[in-house]
Amino acid sequence: MIQDEIDLITTDGKLDCTIFITNEQEYPYVIFYMDAPGIRKELKEMCVRIASHGYNVILPNLFYRVGTEGNYPFSQTKYKKNKVELNKMISIMNSTTNTMISEDTKYILDYISKKKLNKKKIGIIGYCMSGRFVVYCGAKFSDRIAAIASFYGVGIFTNKCDSPHLFANDIDAEMYLAFAEKDVWVPDNVLEKIKSVFSNKKHNVRIEIYKDTDHGFAFPSRSTYVKEASEKHWERLLDLFDRNLKITD
Repeated sequence: MIQDEIDLITTDGKLDCTIFITNEQEYPYVIFYMDAPGIRKELKEMCVRIASHGYNVILPNLFYRVGTEGNYPFSQTKYKKNKVELNKMISIMNSTTNTMISEDTKYILDYISKKKLNKKKIGIIGYCMSGRFVVYCGAKFSDRIAAIASFYGVGIFTNKCDSPHLFANDIDAEMYLAFAEKDVWVPDNVLEKIKSVFSNKKHNVRIEIYKDTDHGFAFPSRSTYVKEASEKHWERLLDLFDRNLKITD
């Protein structure tokens, strides 16, 4: 496996990405959309785990408009205990729009199209703030994306005109939406609305609630980490990708 850094030139600047290449020409691609704390070692280790199962993985820095790993306008090490730093992070998260990430995804997909010879479709995964991004992009690029996974995704159902749930029927991919049983970021009333929308979706979608968990249960560095739930999340994720991306001709 090769791990490298690339820059994709967008209309807003240089979108820096870490790529994990296992077999560029033969293996399917997965785009890993980061959570609000930004690019860090933990996410790269997760990408390596995905790549080790027979994928090429791209990890884009979705906050490239304001900073880079270790150089964001908030402290990646202090935000958990410092409300000032936490609020800075949340502000950047909230100012990162679905349209921005959709535009970024277009450049990532163009990059993949130029690099790979086979035409197998792509998988996307998002955690926390990126739950909304993967659902939105899954609709906008339905011809390219075959599998969508979201774990404790925030902002999938909102009152905004670009709320991802409004585009549910544009999605052709198989979807897996996982949520924590207790999550202040996705309260029960919002979760019920998500269930209502996506249970009526015309394509295959599975919604699963992980019992005895809170937001962030899949990340070992979080106080809410639950090993059993995290391993279950890996099983569900890789099964989804294997089923939809590893298609034999």
